[in-house]
Amino acid sequence: MDGNTKNNIKSLYKSWFIDYASYVILERAIPKVEDGLKPVQRRILHSMHEMHDGRFHKVANVIGNTMKYHPHGDAAIGDSLVNMGQKRLLIETQGNWGDVITGDKAAAPRYIEAKLSELSIDTVFNNDVTKFEKSYDGRNNEPITLPVKIPLLLIQGAEGIAVGLSTKILPHNFNEVIKSCVAYLKDKQFSLYPDFSGGGLIDVSDYKSGKRGGKVRVRSEIQILDKTNLLITSVPYGVTTSSIIDSIIKANDSGKIKIKKIEDNSAEKIQINISLAKGISPNVAVDALYAFTNCESSISPNCCVIKNNKPEFLNVKDLLRESVDYAVSVFKSELELEYNRLNEKWHMLNLERIFIEKKIYLDIENCDSWDSIILTIRNKMTPYSSNFKRE
Repeated sequence: MDGNTKNNIKSLYKSWFIDYASYVILERAIPKVEDGLKPVQRRILHSMHEMHDGRFHKVANVIGNTMKYHPHGDAAIGDSLVNMGQKRLLIETQGNWGDVITGDKAAAPRYIEAKLSELSIDTVFNNDVTKFEKSYDGRNNEPITLPVKIPLLLIQGAEGIAVGLSTKILPHNFNEVIKSCVAYLKDKQFSLYPDFSGGGLIDVSDYKSGKRGGKVRVRSEIQILDKTNLLITSVPYGVTTSSIIDSIIKANDSGKIKIKKIEDNSAEKIQINISLAKGISPNVAVDALYAFTNCESSISPNCCVIKNNKPEFLNVKDLLRESVDYAVSVFKSELELEYNRLNEKWHMLNLERIFIEKKIYLDIENCDSWDSIILTIRNKMTPYSSNFKRE
């Protein structure tokens, strides 16, 4: 390879690769710090708000409507919509939406339905304070950020793999996040730790507030029923019951644990029954399950978000502060709009009152043109201008 070819490849790498990496980071994989949403999530919510009539919509129709805004096709939209629906926070669902605990997939989009939850209607949307930009094809307007009033990113969590970096923000308990918001507004100290819908045990001693370099250990809850039977009642975050069973069978085949039988009786609650081989201590078996199977896993959080149009690494406390500050700015914008609306109404009512009380309508009866009517009204109202100064 000659020198010119090397230089050409180097220049292409600098320009094209960086452009591609920037696009993936900003427009696909990493959520914004303001509203805590990735672009596809924001477009889905905007599309559902556009369609909202209080009734459920076929997910296929939601996907189709969202494609007006999203340049990456129906698969990306459908996967993201199912992921949001499974969290049961912003979207109400109807039909088989799968299960993140068991690993079951959702039914096809034409069979399942969705609509916005009351929480999302109250806390995510207000077109009067939302800034819009043109969609990818220039035919529609889409929000730059949504006026979210709660720390969505901390409550829902987020994962994304971009070019050269990734993000992994663990979900937190809704009530604890809101209490932390109140504490921050009152200038008090607060603490935040992950909380998982699948339950289980967690060690947060090395969490480091969700910064890069921290980690948490999560475990299934395992009950010793008797000398030969164990019961698993929860799974670690990001692990399914199927993968736990597969890992236990693999550990048994390799001789790291000895079991006689394993049954998955999970339904509404997780229930994996394990029958131990004869002579195996249940306490030793529990230790082996944590050591050699997916009953224990380690998670490395990585709180990366888009701030000021570039990726930035924060901790969860900083993320909560950013979210609350943004929410306060949204509330302020809404109050200013409401104040201006009421102020305008107040002025109009005062104009009407003075016009009638002072019988100004009599003075315009002899006017012969619209301009003279306006001039007469203005001259007659001027002495009462002090009445329009509000305290």
